[in-house]
Amino acid sequence: MAARLFRRLQGLFCVYKPPGVHWKLVRDTVENNLLQDLNASSSARPVPREVRYLLSQSSTEDDPKALTLSAASVPILSEHPLVTGPDFQRIRVGVGHRLDAFSSGVLVLGVGHANKALNDLYNSRVTRDYTVEGAFGAATNDFASQGRVIERSTYDHITRDKLEKVLAMLQGANQKALLMYSRVDMRSQEAYEMAVRGQLGPEDKSVPILLGLRCIRFEPPNFTLEVQALNETQKYLRKVVHEIGLELRSTAVCKSIRRTRDGSFTVHHALTRNQWTTKEVMNAIQQYHAIKKRTKSIREQNEDPELHLEEGDINTSQNSTDRIDTLN
Repeated sequence: MAARLFRRLQGLFCVYKPPGVHWKLVRDTVENNLLQDLNASSSARPVPREVRYLLSQSSTEDDPKALTLSAASVPILSEHPLVTGPDFQRIRVGVGHRLDAFSSGVLVLGVGHANKALNDLYNSRVTRDYTVEGAFGAATNDFASQGRVIERSTYDHITRDKLEKVLAMLQGANQKALLMYSRVDMRSQEAYEMAVRGQLGPEDKSVPILLGLRCIRFEPPNFTLEVQALNETQKYLRKVVHEIGLELRSTAVCKSIRRTRDGSFTVHHALTRNQWTTKEVMNAIQQYHAIKKRTKSIREQNEDPELHLEEGDINTSQNSTDRIDTLN
């Protein structure tokens, strides 16, 4: 039963990493919970029994010392969990794009054979979304609000329009970097098709690239940014907040970083601390497989729509063509 349960746990899922907790502690906690549940299911199985013939003295008055054989069902002690020990000593739980202790949000994990898919996800060009909170008026040695303050400045001259102009400038510079590292001729049909499918990006690991940068809250000195990025680190995002402050002739520190999406995994799929159990992980993995299968089916339809056209769709397409010819 435990082996069958473990096979159903082979897959990817995501958890919500709280701030102030190292990602290794999150991984180890999930791994220990899965180990305990799997070994508990194996220890619950009954100990196998076997039939043995046992010698016993006869209780008859004629010959009280006579020995007789009697059949008895006895447990096989060599198969007892206290003798064999737990079925699973360790489960390999891998981590995708990591989050430092300062940050929180979506953390993708993989169990067993899914670690290969996890490596593919880590090396792929999937984008990640963040919600970054910052504050004007101070600068620290590590660009975070918890660091040592090295400078203070005024921020009364900063308006939302000025902030959005700086964000647009940074995004434009990053778009140029994206094209430079893509290694694709921007005038080719290949580049156009890749851009339509959202696959335009650097082939190998490149410098961090910001694909989207938008202000969603501005209440000086505090502000909140929505960021889409490639090959980023949380330290780089904190440095971006610092550079935004400098561009606005002030200073800024990063108060928090929250990852809301990692590829196809969103914060809505993330399991919270009380859901790091075998049952919840299994449900999350099955949900991921279902979404992946549905996405693959939709992609195949989009790549070759003629294979999925019904007779009514063909007639509709023909009527549309006739109307276009009439207009011409």
